[in-house]
Amino acid sequence: MTGHTAAPNAPSDAAGSTAHVRGAALAYTDAGAGPLAVYAHGVTQSRASEAASGLFDWAPVVAAGRRLVAYDARGHGQSTGDPVPAQYTWPQLAEDLLALLDQLAGASPVAGIGSSMGTGTLLHAAVAAPGRFDRLVLTAPPTAWASRPAQADLYRRGADLVETRGPGLFAELAAAAPVPPVFADLPGFPPAPDVTEELFPSVLRGAADSDLPPERALATIDVPVLILAWAGDPGHPVATAERLAALIDGAQLQVAETGAQLARWGTLAADFLAPGQAGGGRV
Repeated sequence: MTGHTAAPNAPSDAAGSTAHVRGAALAYTDAGAGPLAVYAHGVTQSRASEAASGLFDWAPVVAAGRRLVAYDARGHGQSTGDPVPAQYTWPQLAEDLLALLDQLAGASPVAGIGSSMGTGTLLHAAVAAPGRFDRLVLTAPPTAWASRPAQADLYRRGADLVETRGPGLFAELAAAAPVPPVFADLPGFPPAPDVTEELFPSVLRGAADSDLPPERALATIDVPVLILAWAGDPGHPVATAERLAALIDGAQLQVAETGAQLARWGTLAADFLAPGQAGGGRV
């Protein structure tokens, strides 16, 4: 690995760093000091694209006493990847995350924050490596199980479109789709894709071949979990969030229906993840 190699509780200067993980170079930013929390973004997004959109602000997590690592998933943003769809399935991205955490935290448990694909990545990692996480914040849970095939078909058609017409048209179509009311105050929504033309079809096909872990596996998760969903988005249905809350014992669920409620997610996550917080935190 190159770049930041401080101990898990060491302060950092938020400089960009790179970790060499399973044949890829994962770019990440490391900010703050305290127990480690890691953030995993959504499909076709990156640290930079989400920041430009104004969708999330996790600065309160750092202010509350956490060291926060945000990384670009394989093939996204500044991270490298190959044009191989299997590399971008959620179980494989979970293996990337676990390998990254081995480098950054050793054997120490960490907190996880995920969004959409990042939530899928975290859940696969938590099931594959019990004890790796001490609590989870799962935002924008994606389509899953019965609702997944229709979304997978959209991704496969998107991959075909990128191959024939280029990623620009895909981005234009995404931007032209109706915007749920919860995002009305975000002029940068939806975030622009941050994946190269070479990798874009493989990233979409990897997402199409992905789903959340089986329900029986999710029911074994025994750490505090906060689920943050938004309303009105068929790609991230509240029904998935509700099912996760029912499956994971003690999980707390909040649903944002307005931009003001969505803007509070950073604070909700910070309260939930604050070092020394007992139980599941407060929301």
